[in-house]
Amino acid sequence: MPALDGEILQPGDKPDPAPDPADEKSVLDGFWATFGKAAKRIPFAEDVVASYYCAFDPQTPSRVKAILIAALAYFVFPLDAVPDMLALVGFGDDIAVLTVAISSIRSHITDAHREAAKAAIRRMGEGQSPLKAR
Repeated sequence: MPALDGEILQPGDKPDPAPDPADEKSVLDGFWATFGKAAKRIPFAEDVVASYYCAFDPQTPSRVKAILIAALAYFVFPLDAVPDMLALVGFGDDIAVLTVAISSIRSHITDAHREAAKAAIRRMGEGQSPLKAR
């Protein structure tokens, strides 16, 4: 189909996209507050937090970071397809986006990311900041 030549990206066309810096900042600024509100409604909360740690790990490939940052930015952004303030369904679309993103990069989430996620969730449960004191 000559009319479509160049319009559809093929594997390898753009090998390593970088995450959008604006999305990165949004995730860094808003992740923990949004997660705190939604944690009880997310059946795979530990995976979401492990994805956050994976997204900001310097060892994570740029392509994986870009996928995770985009999904986490969608989660953090308050105005999306289904506004998060709607009871029961508000985080449904966010959960769908996160599920697809996490499923596509699951092999890049390491044991270290999972341990950091467990520790952060534990700290939140104890009323502390999820971030380690430095």
